[in-house]
Amino acid sequence: MPRDHLQSAERSAAGSAAGTPGRTSPDAGRPDAGRPDAGRSDAGRSAADGAEAPFLELLARGAPAEAYEQPVLLARAEGRPAERIAALERAKLLALRVRSEMEGRRRREAELSALFETAHDLAGLRDLDAVLRAIVQRARSLLGTDVAYLSLNDPERGDTYMRVTEGSVAARFQQLRLGMGEGLGGLVAQTARPYVTDDYFRDDRFQHTHSIDTGVRDEGLVAIVGVPLTLGDHVIGVLFAADRRTRVFEREQIALLGSFAALAAAAIDTANLLAETRAALSGLERANEIIQDRSAVIERASDVHDRLAELVLRGGGVHDVAAAVSEVLDGTVEFTEAPAAPARALESSRAEGHAVRHGDDWIAAVAAGDELLGALVLRGHPGLDPVDQRTLERAAMVTSLLLLARRSAAEAEQRVRGELLDDLLDARDRDPRLLRDRATRLRADLDATHAVLAARLEGGTAGAGHEADARRRLWAAASHLAATRHGLAAARDGGTVLLLPLAPGDTATELARRTARELGTAVHEPVTVGASAPVGPLLARPDTVASAYAEARRCLDTLRLLGRAGDGSAAEDFGFLGLLLAGERDIAGFVDRTIGRVVAYDERRGTELLRTLDAYFACGMSPARTKDDLHVHVNTVAQRLDRVGRLLGDDWQSPQRALEIQLALRLHRLSGVTPPPPAQA
Repeated sequence: MPRDHLQSAERSAAGSAAGTPGRTSPDAGRPDAGRPDAGRSDAGRSAADGAEAPFLELLARGAPAEAYEQPVLLARAEGRPAERIAALERAKLLALRVRSEMEGRRRREAELSALFETAHDLAGLRDLDAVLRAIVQRARSLLGTDVAYLSLNDPERGDTYMRVTEGSVAARFQQLRLGMGEGLGGLVAQTARPYVTDDYFRDDRFQHTHSIDTGVRDEGLVAIVGVPLTLGDHVIGVLFAADRRTRVFEREQIALLGSFAALAAAAIDTANLLAETRAALSGLERANEIIQDRSAVIERASDVHDRLAELVLRGGGVHDVAAAVSEVLDGTVEFTEAPAAPARALESSRAEGHAVRHGDDWIAAVAAGDELLGALVLRGHPGLDPVDQRTLERAAMVTSLLLLARRSAAEAEQRVRGELLDDLLDARDRDPRLLRDRATRLRADLDATHAVLAARLEGGTAGAGHEADARRRLWAAASHLAATRHGLAAARDGGTVLLLPLAPGDTATELARRTARELGTAVHEPVTVGASAPVGPLLARPDTVASAYAEARRCLDTLRLLGRAGDGSAAEDFGFLGLLLAGERDIAGFVDRTIGRVVAYDERRGTELLRTLDAYFACGMSPARTKDDLHVHVNTVAQRLDRVGRLLGDDWQSPQRALEIQLALRLHRLSGVTPPPPAQA
């Protein structure tokens, strides 16, 4: 700054401090305690007065940053007092801050102006190529890069090609085609994510190919940033900015390039819409729907409370809240369990009661008192304004209320289901109509066919505390399974009892095995499940459920005695042993399962397979003695036994099967069924 200007400013400041006639000090009438230099001598205040003047002049004429050192250096060279130099230093720093803020605002104004001009061009779109060239030119100008260019995807060839370039001098570069995943541009086009490299040829994050590297080398590019052009979920191209020297692109620059990419995508979309509009009126209607949808998103702040309240009233879940807030905040909001959330950020949010930033995300703790239930995570929104932050916090509060309500409802339903099953097992004098009404409210049909299952943990527990915890987990898993299957569950006899309906074609054995697997997976320990034979309707007799439960427990004990802990089975799986386990002694069912196919064959064909089997076992399983007993040829006996083998299976003569078949034959005779008349087998 010229010396005479500085001296003039200092004289002006000194005159003001001395009370020059005709002038009024700007600090007149203010208490001395409120001044920044309060407590200093008059000489010190005089030295500080007017320190801002040279810097105001520098600000007014837009001087470069290095010029702000001149007033300080000049004061030191002239031997000015220390107070004066300190005041100049403070004024310099303040002026530089003001200058930086002004430059930032000018830069943002320039960016907004360029975006506005581009949007204006887009609004009056007549030539798509002209709009894309304008976007590329403005992106290059605002980012101050050597080159800017735009590529579009070719769906037919499965690659991306150069559409518009600005600042390029290499013909080979301007004609490049990049396969998906090849080079930085191919990677952006494939992943739909921005990528930045400050040194292209030393960056191994993407696939280098000879043709692409040759084109980039011809152009002399070193630092490159690329952002995707997206329409909905589809990437249609990439917008690039590049320098012929090493350079680190700032986040704001990448975001600005992304804004231009969005405008470029919108320009392409608009051009397509205009073409469709010329072909059919439906294109215009679709464009109008898009405009209405975009306008509805802008009103998110006014309707967010109503939407969350509506979700709660209609019984929405946690993920419904996350989806609604995602739409309101125009981002991705997810509910995360507490162990999966960032621990420090989650604890900080819970302690402060506010959403906290974690990298590019925002974390809002979902808590009930001191208990952490999880977190709502807003992904990829580093710049969140206070209104949206409060929206995220309110959504977290609503989520915690929903979780608590769901937990209370689940616990209440578990208790109610357990109480109903206890009444079916114990209170045999209860009114059947009341029991049926209670079951209907729980969506359980007591007139359907059910199986009663007894479940017990088999894991080696490490102590009473661990065993109690494991039983609670088994009870919770069984209650959840019963609720989802429209059944009932209760804790009983150190284990759990379940009453589950049998689906058409399902068997008690299959249900027991499936339940053992599901409960074992839920509690991470082996669970043994014994099942009763199918029963129903449950209210036909007062002791129906109790008898079935006793049968299921006997089956459970048998499984454990046979060393099949962790398995599931029903009495029907144990052959004649099942008769001992079954509470109702299902003799007819045992006979039908064992020799029912032979009985049906004799009845249908008029053969003597049952009589032959009786004689065969009575003769010590000797065909020669059997043919004498039946007075037939030995070949006839062999043919009949071969037919029996095809009906009952190849292992019908094994000791266990033979014993069951003999018992079934004896029970069949004792049941009073008259054998069919003799005929040729």
